[in-house]
Amino acid sequence: QVQLVESGGGLVQPGESLRLSCAASGRIFRLNVMSWYRQAPGKERELVAIISSSGTTNYADSVKGRFTISRDNAKNTVYLQMNSLKPEDTAVYYCKVNTGFDSWGQGIQVTVSS
Repeated sequence: QVQLVESGGGLVQPGESLRLSCAASGRIFRLNVMSWYRQAPGKERELVAIISSSGTTNYADSVKGRFTISRDNAKNTVYLQMNSLKPEDTAVYYCKVNTGFDSWGQGIQVTVSS
């Protein structure tokens, strides 16, 4: 069983930055794809960013150039650096990690408001 713990969310003003972290623990033999999703009120969960085991990344069009996903395999952790935040980035953010099967974090709130 794999546990994921997210941290780094909060309330910021438009234009500010946040860095989310997601640390995996438990029975981890291999970390494959790691990703971040988000779900805004009344909307479906959407993929924000994804990083492969080799470091290849991909982003939703809405966050390209503003968000950066990275990973530290030694720490079993995936990060999401979010810059130039906008009110429309407000959502609950979830990490997902594949270790042979998918595991989801509990979600963390990010609110962008003046």
